[in-house]
Amino acid sequence: MRLFLIGVLFFPCFAYAQLDLQIRKETSPTSKWYESFSIRGYSQFRYNRLFETNPNLNCEQCDRSWGNNGGFFMRRMRVIFSGQLSKNVYFYIQPDFASSPASDRLHFGQIRDAYVDVGLDKDNEFRLRIGQSKVPFGFENMQSSQNRIPLDRNDALNSAVSNERDIGTFFYWAPKEKRKLFSSLISEGLKGSGDYGVFAFGLYNGQTANNPELNNKLHIVSRFSYPFELNNQIVEVGLQAYKGKFVIPRSNLSNGVKYNSDLNYVDERIATSFVLYPKPFGILSEYNIGRGPAFNKITDSIEVQPLNGGYITFSYLKKLNKQTLIPFVRYQYYNGGKKHERDARSYIVNDLEIGAEWQPNKNFELVVNYTISNRRYEDYILQNNLQRGNLLRIQAQVNF
Repeated sequence: MRLFLIGVLFFPCFAYAQLDLQIRKETSPTSKWYESFSIRGYSQFRYNRLFETNPNLNCEQCDRSWGNNGGFFMRRMRVIFSGQLSKNVYFYIQPDFASSPASDRLHFGQIRDAYVDVGLDKDNEFRLRIGQSKVPFGFENMQSSQNRIPLDRNDALNSAVSNERDIGTFFYWAPKEKRKLFSSLISEGLKGSGDYGVFAFGLYNGQTANNPELNNKLHIVSRFSYPFELNNQIVEVGLQAYKGKFVIPRSNLSNGVKYNSDLNYVDERIATSFVLYPKPFGILSEYNIGRGPAFNKITDSIEVQPLNGGYITFSYLKKLNKQTLIPFVRYQYYNGGKKHERDARSYIVNDLEIGAEWQPNKNFELVVNYTISNRRYEDYILQNNLQRGNLLRIQAQVNF
């Protein structure tokens, strides 16, 4: 079955090879691929400790500079290289030079994206994406952190895929009219997610970005997301799901914790998305349910347990001459495990965020975000660990 699915994804590349060769022949002999080559990027600098009420409150998934000993922090330093090699072949490479391989080591370079898109028709409505890229699960997961309004992605859906990425092959389809709409949602500053197709289907390793595969079972994912114009508004609705077996790395196990002998755990979710783009009032809401590994403090074991959670964000986009102001409020809830953390740490999250994003020009953004947090997170070492607290977070972002 797995070989059949892989064949379904890769066979069209060969079937359409002649199409790409024909297009190359029709291209002007003077045009070179590097004439479409572009370099861009962005960097984010943060400080999270103003008006902090609990230095023991942490958020490993979202921002490791929360809490005790946190200070000024470089959250991201990304440079993006991309280009159209031919009409049907596009490449995209994005390293991040602010990665943290350990809590005491900062600012290492690491690949985030490295893939090629192969168009399967003359309008590239059908595409194959091959390499390391975002797994098509969730709107906010697909949305670049360069465009997202809250400082970090929500716990509920982002816990599905650490860093949102993995190595695999993904099929995307969208009519050219919808592809233009996806693009305009970014270029017009409406906080779109980018072009990940109206329909997506893919196979990927399942251990997340920059991690080796640890079993012989691929994850499978599919997503449907449809944007449409309604009077003066733009609405997008989505449904997505994935399924696979996740292997807990031995380096993430505490001494004494109990676990499956083969370290394999069921990992499956389904999620819904609703977006009302801010023209000027906006709503973004997502919710997911599923099963996955989570620490059980009653048995001191990592077990497959149900999970659920989501968020809702309200925003208002106000143009002030050439400046932009976007106040927002987000509430998020999550009850479940985080397979990427120690002992598949179990969580119950209730967070409220109130803030605003100010863009004086296209090259600079400032976000102020007041967080009211209530988090229970527990593993074999951290048991009965409930942390409540408030903090004011500030981020400066430079786009280049």
